[in-house]
Amino acid sequence: MADDKKLNPVEVIKADSKLLRGSISEDLSSDSDQFAKPNTQLLKFHGTYQQDDRDARGKQEEGKSSKQFSMMTRTRIPGGRLTAEQLLAHLDLCDEIGNSTLKCTTRQALQLHAIPKQDLRQTIRRINEVHLSTLAACGDVNRNVMCCPAPIHDEVHRELVRLTDALKDHLAPKSGAYYELWLKDEETGEKELVGGAEEEPIYGPTYLPRKFKIAVARPDDNCVDIYTNDLGFLAVVRDQQVIGYNVLVGGGLGTTPSAKKTFPALAKRMAFVTPENACRVAEAVVKVQRDHGNRDDRKTARMKYLIADKGLDWFRGKVEEYYGEALAPCTEDDVHGFDDHLGWAEQGDGRWFYGWNIENGRLYDDQDRRWKSALREICSELKPGFCLTPHQSILVTNLSEADKPKLEAIILKHGLPLSEQISTVRRWSMACVALPTCGLAVTESERVLPSLMDQLEPELAKLGLDSEAFTVRMTGCPNGCARPYNADVGLVGKTKGKYTLFLGGQLLGTRLGTVYKDLVAFEDITATLVPVFHAFKQYREPQETFGDFCHRVGNEQLSLWADDIASTV
Repeated sequence: MADDKKLNPVEVIKADSKLLRGSISEDLSSDSDQFAKPNTQLLKFHGTYQQDDRDARGKQEEGKSSKQFSMMTRTRIPGGRLTAEQLLAHLDLCDEIGNSTLKCTTRQALQLHAIPKQDLRQTIRRINEVHLSTLAACGDVNRNVMCCPAPIHDEVHRELVRLTDALKDHLAPKSGAYYELWLKDEETGEKELVGGAEEEPIYGPTYLPRKFKIAVARPDDNCVDIYTNDLGFLAVVRDQQVIGYNVLVGGGLGTTPSAKKTFPALAKRMAFVTPENACRVAEAVVKVQRDHGNRDDRKTARMKYLIADKGLDWFRGKVEEYYGEALAPCTEDDVHGFDDHLGWAEQGDGRWFYGWNIENGRLYDDQDRRWKSALREICSELKPGFCLTPHQSILVTNLSEADKPKLEAIILKHGLPLSEQISTVRRWSMACVALPTCGLAVTESERVLPSLMDQLEPELAKLGLDSEAFTVRMTGCPNGCARPYNADVGLVGKTKGKYTLFLGGQLLGTRLGTVYKDLVAFEDITATLVPVFHAFKQYREPQETFGDFCHRVGNEQLSLWADDIASTV
């Protein structure tokens, strides 16, 4: 950036942080229930956010803080792959330290909520003890690398997993701060895990201008929504072998409504790279963003804005400069399929996996549904593996034929539905966390989407559209964590109880929707959508999907038809 430009405050905090140390150690030793503001920015790199229970604001005793502070801790899980021991460790932590719930995220990670500050070190240590980490799960670095979770035993999937792990390792922060703060023995002062350097050869002392996200996908299954990532590696497959990757750059969905200069964007196709050079190209892309991304305005600091400003040709030229040689053009290969992997499927090694729908990714036990208890019994009785999906669900893996009825019986025993019993519209829906913990949320999302599904299910059944597959994604703010902008139906929180309704994206994930109605009250969403579904049934072309129909027809014609239909139904 130009010398005369004023850096945003977070850049100053990073520059003065001593490679992410700040004064976090001092805060951990204090009696305060919260961290100092500069440290809350640095803690994100360590995988944790300071939050408060927004439902409890203003309910404390007079003279005390109106906020109840706690920490959200996110575990980085490349490709969503987990052992039973690792999952059980998180279930234990949510019960013993957190708020007794565990969240499966839209990026194949796990989140613990309501961790008291005094228990944060213990929480992070215990996550590391089962060979997982919270390092770089958040912050201005490469975050959790996504990959298709289906445990298919073939050469293509093995290569995707290899690259996913290689990218995670290659782009991980090298600072020793994480080990010093969370993993050293508190009595001897010695680090239990050796690691960490005193320089950042890829990121430098101020890391990236903003968060950075990577996904690895295969053309026949875009379950990771590769086009929504800063950097994507799309496998090019010939004769069941991955000969390379088409490299996609510049995706990102977050916006700021008050800043018209912000926008959602899908990635652009940049170049082809062989498997052995993929990490080198990733490093070059990261370094271009490091050196040329916007550090004076965090609202426009994502890589998508750099590419929009400078152009793809300029960006590719810079990547080639950092990489050290010219890059080949992309092949014709592109995404052409999408699988949520729910239900039973063979792994290719004589074993099976089961895709289990977890509504909005929230694991909890109550009097009606007992997700955590079911998972504990599954671990004890079947000893399977697990994979988290990008749609907030769980694959139970490495099962025998004899295990299939046992698993289904455990699920039903705990008051939970099988994936085959879930309606199509509910199956393809997801929501971000939103209230009460997310500080960015302006309205509800996770807590209200199930009731919206309750309303839509009978309406779609009446129209004979209950088997139509289309995505419904809701967020409590425009930041887009549940990827609403490229969904068939996107609901983005605009203000308390009201949403912007987007239509015309698609399940395949390669097209953005457009605003159909703004400031739609939650209680009016179903009434707004039902006439559009009527129009879809009446005027669709053969085999046309809902998102493709809305995109083809356009919002003006949709509104005319919907108004006419609404007056007669």
